[in-house]
Amino acid sequence: MDASLVNPFIEGALYILDTTAAVKVKPEPIFIKKNTISSGDISGMLIMDGDISASVAIIFYRKSILGVVSAMFGEEMTEMNEEIDDAVGEISNMIAGHATTKITELGKKVKIKLSEVISGKDHVIDHIDGAEYVLAIPFETTKGRFLIEMAVKES
Repeated sequence: MDASLVNPFIEGALYILDTTAAVKVKPEPIFIKKNTISSGDISGMLIMDGDISASVAIIFYRKSILGVVSAMFGEEMTEMNEEIDDAVGEISNMIAGHATTKITELGKKVKIKLSEVISGKDHVIDHIDGAEYVLAIPFETTKGRFLIEMAVKES
């Protein structure tokens, strides 16, 4: 997978989490995901169409998303609810906007949009059909763990 496609999502996530919630992030070793079960508790699913077809999941663990949203809202969030779902959707949309800008600067015409927010323990993440593999990029933050998963359909 071309790093120039992955990096805009990583940069976007780090920038959004830092500016909206003062979350500092440390990357962990990247791996190839072998199944469709999410290791996290809530995921924002992004779809990229245009010159490149891909799917991207922004996955948070319960502890991390409650910490991020608490910092964003300035009040302690203690339970997974509709506000958390909405916040994951908004964070995912902001990351999509950042990635769209960066990938467009590379001369590619793409549209990246939020397709859905999925929550629950062991929820299923269906990445784009035709992708050879799913790349998983885990991060440890000051609020807990999150992951970015990406699958690109090779043309």
